[in-house]
Amino acid sequence: MPLTDTTLRYAKPRSTVYKLTDTQGLYLLVKPNGSKLWQLKYRYAGKEKKLSFGAYPAVSLVQARQQRDSARRLLSQDTDPALIRSREKQAKKMGFMLEDVARQWHQSNRTWSEDHAKRILRSLEIYLFPVLGRRNITTIETIDLLHVVQAVERKGFSEVALRLQQRLTTIMRFAVQHQIIKYNPALDLAGVVSTPPMQHRPALPLTSVPDFFSRLSNDKGRKLTQLALRLNFYVFIRSSELRFARWKEIDFDNAVWVIPARRDPLPGVRFSHRGTKMKTPHLIPLSHQSLALLKEIEQITGHLPILFPNDHDPNKTMSENTLNKILQRLGYDTKQDVCVHGFRAMACSALLESGKWSREAIELQMSHQERNSIRAAYSHLAEHLEVRKLMMQWWADYLDANQNNYVAPYCFYSK
Repeated sequence: MPLTDTTLRYAKPRSTVYKLTDTQGLYLLVKPNGSKLWQLKYRYAGKEKKLSFGAYPAVSLVQARQQRDSARRLLSQDTDPALIRSREKQAKKMGFMLEDVARQWHQSNRTWSEDHAKRILRSLEIYLFPVLGRRNITTIETIDLLHVVQAVERKGFSEVALRLQQRLTTIMRFAVQHQIIKYNPALDLAGVVSTPPMQHRPALPLTSVPDFFSRLSNDKGRKLTQLALRLNFYVFIRSSELRFARWKEIDFDNAVWVIPARRDPLPGVRFSHRGTKMKTPHLIPLSHQSLALLKEIEQITGHLPILFPNDHDPNKTMSENTLNKILQRLGYDTKQDVCVHGFRAMACSALLESGKWSREAIELQMSHQERNSIRAAYSHLAEHLEVRKLMMQWWADYLDANQNNYVAPYCFYSK
């Protein structure tokens, strides 16, 4: 039977040493002098071995079981927990445990947002620290890191495993740069994780645009949500760029919308600081149709700082699922037919098929520039602006032309 705190508390010393057995090899050794010591009996490489976890009650029953479970996880990875314990003691003595170095690396980065930094640290706490965190970083080899990454991949988390591999590489590089280790053992992990296949967001074929507008016109839902969905089709920006929009970003006089790299956070609204995905301001020339939609939206929410407030709290923005929910109400499967992000693919497809616009101008308007490229670092906010103005007006006119009947992009000529 598993031990209980009552049994442990009232266990009395005897003339000889005796054991109180728990489960899975864990037991409490009660000595004649009254001391009570936790130990784990296990087998490794065909030999019986023991591991001590400390004295009761300083180490509680719950804590002893947690240490037992950690040891058993190491055994499942064909690793001797006694060897790891020895290395941990050595690392603690030297002051170079992997977890300490990883946390120093994490704290040294000043470019991450607060939310992103929290997600990175949390992933290390879940997948890395329980296995290798207390190891002396100077004793960690490629095979040790490989086991950690592959364990995550075997759970079906390929993207998580890939990011973990990348973070291990940068952590170890940090250790090399600070002369803690001489060689980066994570460099040889390259290629061990299969790159997850790119998942394309569902988008309607252009031939279905008239049917889409017909369904939207007949929708009986909230007017502001309908306008948000229609506007998103005309400007084809990312969902968060739309949901967190502020009126001060709209310049009606010059017919432009400048989405900043970062927005002022709204109290209690998660991720409301998000601006553009590419971390650089993005300019959207506004067509006549987009301006008309914004004027209509202004009649509803113009007294607020945000364009699209939550239906229940005007100080918060609409939820991330609101626009996809209206698509579902219109009869679309947002995993198979179309999602809000799919509008971007539809616009890109039509602009390319028309043969009227350069790929460079389209890519700029799609905000697809490489974040780390030299060109992106020096590109101007209004690059190709005159062409993009014409292009956005053509797209709006094209959508209007497809309100009732389909017109192929290469057959449509804007007035």
